[in-house]
Amino acid sequence: MSWLRSLRTRHALTHHPLPEADWQAAVARLPILAGFDGATLDELGRRAWRRLFELRVTLAGEAPWSHTDRLALAAQIDLMTLGWQHHAEAFANLHEVIVLPDAFHRRVEEMDEAGVVHEYVDERAGETSYQGPIVLSRTDLEASGHWNGFNVVIHEFAHKLDMGNSMEVDGCPPLPRDISGREWYRIFTAAWDELQACLEAGHPTLVDEYAATHPGECFAVCCETFFTAPAQLNGHWPELYRLLARYFRQDPFARWQQLSHDAPSTAMF
Repeated sequence: MSWLRSLRTRHALTHHPLPEADWQAAVARLPILAGFDGATLDELGRRAWRRLFELRVTLAGEAPWSHTDRLALAAQIDLMTLGWQHHAEAFANLHEVIVLPDAFHRRVEEMDEAGVVHEYVDERAGETSYQGPIVLSRTDLEASGHWNGFNVVIHEFAHKLDMGNSMEVDGCPPLPRDISGREWYRIFTAAWDELQACLEAGHPTLVDEYAATHPGECFAVCCETFFTAPAQLNGHWPELYRLLARYFRQDPFARWQQLSHDAPSTAMF
């Protein structure tokens, strides 16, 4: 079936080329794309447009959903794999994105170290499951794309990358040959231990403290920070930043530095 889907996608792209005006509007909406040259943005646009023909996007609610809205979503997905040669294989376990109007709630059961089960209602901006859809809050989706450390798309799609070698999120996605599991574990464990120590001491954490709840969340939050607050991550955890730069084959900090040099008063937002 994959070859048939690919054939249909190529046919659709031939008859429905990338709408340039909508793409430019999507780029303007996403400050984290600033600093790329024209050829790179063109490549990202082609990948994002193709993504929309291969991915089912289901919108809940009555608010309009334009080509610009869809392209802004797809651009943030494909930004993550923009440096990868075999990018088409990255989200093989992704088939659908469901966009809800706002944050949603889930009843959660967790067992503590003493074996006691605790039940609570959790408010979520996004949700990911193995071979299932990614669910996003539209409110949080529209708040994503800035240089501020928050991005629900990157966070949830980092979980999908994490699930590339396991049904569970464990903070260790499939790694390229030049990154060993031992190196990955050492660097992320150091960050994890520091997060736990900060929380125990009542000190603020470098990244969102949600990263300290689970190794998989640590990976996802650090991916958010890597793409949307790279100076913050590189300044405090340079070894972790360099690890993710090798993993994603990108250097958003270099782009951010150039933007800061060109327009220091507006580069971050």
